[in-house]
Amino acid sequence: MPELPEVEVTRLSFASRIAGARIEFVMVGKPLRWPLGCEGAQLHGQQVLAVRRRGKYLLLDLSEGLLLMHLGMSGSLSFGANLPAPGKHDHFDLVTSLGTLRLHDSRRFGAVVYAAGEADAAAQKLLGRLGAEPLSEAFDALVFHQWLNVRNTAIKPLLLAGHAVVGVGNIYASEALFLAGIRPTTRASRISKPRAALLHHAIQTVLTNAVAKGGSTLRDFSNADGEAGHFQLDAMVYDRAGLPCKVCAAPIKSIRQGQRSTFYCAICQKA
Repeated sequence: MPELPEVEVTRLSFASRIAGARIEFVMVGKPLRWPLGCEGAQLHGQQVLAVRRRGKYLLLDLSEGLLLMHLGMSGSLSFGANLPAPGKHDHFDLVTSLGTLRLHDSRRFGAVVYAAGEADAAAQKLLGRLGAEPLSEAFDALVFHQWLNVRNTAIKPLLLAGHAVVGVGNIYASEALFLAGIRPTTRASRISKPRAALLHHAIQTVLTNAVAKGGSTLRDFSNADGEAGHFQLDAMVYDRAGLPCKVCAAPIKSIRQGQRSTFYCAICQKA
């Protein structure tokens, strides 16, 4: 699944090029996860003002309202002036004066939703319960520790839930916990203030590095220019079960937590 770095990399790859474009036509293919929420013709003539990100959602600010886009499990966006005709798994085209923004999604778990504004019920249903943005000042280390201190669940699934901090998906949660030296099964309430500060910093460091490396391409992720990411090549623990730890040479372990694979080093992450 594209995680926060992949969504941010996607945003950066087309945001400046589509800004100021006027929508000329909207093509909606097979049904996606949620309906568009308006007739495509309602968007014709509107201007794309900017592209923002909230968690794993891309927000296209329009002259009237906004579009919320989610890549689902395997979706990707492409943007260009001369895209080929839509294929079998191309389910949404936003044709503009500066090029076409296309959602490709073989599993159709992605979505494009129109809302009158960010305070609109349609937008709040998707965004209203998201945690703090990890790469912003809203992600405060002290508040983060206070939130962890009253929760007795394991730290790894708690990070994935996105209530305290948004967008720390499976790959980057494993990597951040390794960097902070915290075992993924440790209960959140047992994490001291200094160790919570380490984890806070590790989350920001890992996500920042992932964005700089173009995200992670494990199967078919690419940005809006068709470029793959390379963060997975530098992963310390993720998808390295049985391989030697890059720090201590102990074999990396793998367990299941909440139906997701978790990777860690039993030596470097003692508790």
